[in-house]
Amino acid sequence: MSSDPDKLIAKADKLTKLSLTRWSADWKSATVLYEQAANAFRLSKKHEKAKEAFEKASKGQEMLSSPWDAAKHMESAATVAKELGNWREVADFYRRASELYIECGRSQPASDALAKGARALEDALPEDAVKLYIDACETLEEDGKEQMAFDLYRAAASVYLKLEMYTDAATVLLRWALAADKCNATHSQCKAYLSAIIVYLYAHDFQQAEKCHNDCCQIEAFLNSDQNRCANKLLSAYSDGDVEEIKRVAQSSTISNLDHAIIRHARKLPMGDVTSLKGAAPEEEPLDEDDLT
Repeated sequence: MSSDPDKLIAKADKLTKLSLTRWSADWKSATVLYEQAANAFRLSKKHEKAKEAFEKASKGQEMLSSPWDAAKHMESAATVAKELGNWREVADFYRRASELYIECGRSQPASDALAKGARALEDALPEDAVKLYIDACETLEEDGKEQMAFDLYRAAASVYLKLEMYTDAATVLLRWALAADKCNATHSQCKAYLSAIIVYLYAHDFQQAEKCHNDCCQIEAFLNSDQNRCANKLLSAYSDGDVEEIKRVAQSSTISNLDHAIIRHARKLPMGDVTSLKGAAPEEEPLDEDDLT
């Protein structure tokens, strides 16, 4: 048998095409040839041809009802696409690999494939990377594996912070807290809540930070936590317009135990002028004469 990968591809293609003399495709023989060609192309650093060969090998394994092997080849195609800097293909290939793992009933490798794609895209297509991270989280959560999604939520929040999309970062942190709540990971839940409050303060949205804090305090685990005590001190310092106290709380051990991306932002507090907050009382709702409560 020829070891020339181009000839292997040509032979494999011929085996999969129907003709007057070939009434059924020989996917088993063709797939072996595609796999041999893909590895040969990769070794000789012919990346474009290797990528196409891995795609064909993946298709072959699908035709042979082997989604696991098809997914592995699709991940290999994604790796080669990354070498080529074909970022859209990287995303597409990892998504397809994830779908194939789901066909096998395997949520963990399905999530891992999406996470690999996300990490590959963080610099080139950060917004696409975040979507992949979120989808990776959801893949695990649908299988009741919330605890395995924690690092992915952290990574997604970190990308949003780099993009200066602070509301989105806080939303992801709150989603992480919800996932932590579902698996009784109280410490992680409280850290995620405090992190979200810090992100709102960094965005100089004191009102949203306060609202977020009030919502979080409905959760008993947070209400009695060190993270809540830290949040209270931080918000009180903001209300007092006390810059030095804000800086002091930002250096506290409670904040030092948060994720690095959050710590970096907390250390820069306060952002903007906080003296205008001093003595500002919340607006009272107008009296409703019909409300007798």
